[in-house]
Formats: sequence, C-alpha cells, structure tokens
Amino acid sequence: MSAAEDVLAALARRGESVAAAESLTAGLFCATLAGVPGASATLRGGAVVYATDLKATLAGVDPDLLARVGPVAPETAAALAEGIADRCGATWGVGLTGAAGPDPVDEHPPGTVFVGLAGPDGTTVERLALSGDRAAVRTGTVAAALRLLLTRLG
Repeated sequence: MSAAEDVLAALARRGESVAAAESLTAGLFCATLAGVPGASATLRGGAVVYATDLKATLAGVDPDLLARVGPVAPETAAALAEGIADRCGATWGVGLTGAAGPDPVDEHPPGTVFVGLAGPDGTTVERLALSGDRAAVRTGTVAAALRLLLTRLG
C-alpha cells in the first residue's frame, strides 16, 4: 500500500477525517489522498492558501500572527492545521507552508518547510530541510506530511 492508502485506512479504522491547508504544495496533499479510491470516506477537503492573506481568510490564521512571524513559520503551520480542521469539521488538520524555491522566503532558504498537524492529541510542527527543485520540494513535503500523519495515527 502507498502512504496515502495507509493514512486513509488508519483514519477509516479510527472513524476520523482529515483536511489540509496547503501553501507551497498548492493542493498536492489533498490530490494525493483523493487519488485513492474511497478517499471520500475520510478526506473532508482543504484549501490552497498560497497567498498570505488567504491563510487568514480561508484557514482562519490570525492576521496579527502572520504579521508577526510571516507566512513561513512553525506558528503559521500550526495555525493552518488547527484552522482548517475547524473550518472543515475534520478530526485532523494538516498545515503546509514553506519555501519551494528557487528563491528564499524571508530568511528561509529553499527547501525549508513546516508541517503542522492538529488532532485530538494536540498540535505538533515538524521542520523539514528538503533539497532539489520546486517539484522535489513539493512532492517531498507531501510524502513527509503523510508519514508524519501516519505516525500520529499509530
């Protein structure tokens, strides 16, 4: 089974669901899950929040937080995860933000990614340092987020 299949199966066993707020991946996380037959049983939906203002309006991130820490920060990833879970009525929220490259975002070099996971047992954030071109960083982010979520699901 693929990581996406494993995540969906674990969610189904637990009677839980997931939603994602995606910046640098621009929907790739949700698309990866949706590519698995039966995903609709556990995938609630998501939002592409590429523009900073959409992190607030679509995912519920506090605009003051965004002004203080910026769009690429662990606090932003956590807030994205919590906000999208709330707005989509999902058990689990995934917040993905980072610098896909080739240029840095603020002080963050390309490949710097923050993965936020919000669930019944709290919110965690993992910092990734990925290498490669934009496509590699984006696909690496999705793969890492799936692994991290699967670990949290047990």
